[in-house]
Amino acid sequence: MDPFPADPDMTIWMGTNRKTRKVTDIERDPRVTLYYYSPDAVGYVTVTGRARLVDDADEKATRWKAEWEAFYQDRASEYLLIQVTPERLEVVDYSRGIVGDPDTWEPPFVEFQEGSSGSRLKSLRQPEG
Repeated sequence: MDPFPADPDMTIWMGTNRKTRKVTDIERDPRVTLYYYSPDAVGYVTVTGRARLVDDADEKATRWKAEWEAFYQDRASEYLLIQVTPERLEVVDYSRGIVGDPDTWEPPFVEFQEGSSGSRLKSLRQPEG
């Protein structure tokens, strides 16, 4: 996947072909997990949340990358957006000393709760260790 940078409220947007398996999976169960790995930082971020399929023409026009042109013969009918509203974000970055609990390996995390203006911080936890 090639996600857009997260919105200020941490909403994540991605484009996909409406015929993909992930679309069918999201229709069945909107719970998703996204994994971002950074080889330079020797760490990762895991986002869990709820996905929603968005087929709004204006939103799709706003969230488009020219390099995707080759993947969509009929952009209007094939291109679909996935909007992920995060519920939890976990971070591990060994180069910065951000690591999980030494016994349980649970990583530091941020929890979000849905608010009237989108996701907002609910809690932040750094495991003991």
